[in-house]
Amino acid sequence: MAIGRLSMLGPTPAELADLKFAYRVVKHAKSNAIVYAKGLATVGIGAGQMSRVDSSRIAAHKAGEAAQAAGLAESLAKGAVVASDAFFPFRDSIDRAVKSGVKYVLQPGGSNRDEDVIAACDEYGMTMVFSGLRLFHH
Repeated sequence: MAIGRLSMLGPTPAELADLKFAYRVVKHAKSNAIVYAKGLATVGIGAGQMSRVDSSRIAAHKAGEAAQAAGLAESLAKGAVVASDAFFPFRDSIDRAVKSGVKYVLQPGGSNRDEDVIAACDEYGMTMVFSGLRLFHH
């Protein structure tokens, strides 16, 4: 796993562990999978959608539902990391993740629009890590 552009602080050891955990989980999800993780636990998963941003919305929604079920005031996505099974073709999933409170993103890279997605992360002060390995499967 290669580190892409880092914020000044970079991920803490706990956040890096969450990124690695989310990467292992997203490997087993199917078709446009997005995994939100925090504290070495999944807090939201979206998969099986025609659109990666729809999977992103579902994962964020599930993190909110889980927080609500636990009686928490804010979504479990706040402070979580996000991993994707394939590259982000557009910045829309990054826009969704930042609204949820995510600061660290893991993806394989390889899109023709990687620079646009990196620019979105830079704009939000998010760190993106590139795995270099596409895990997408149907």
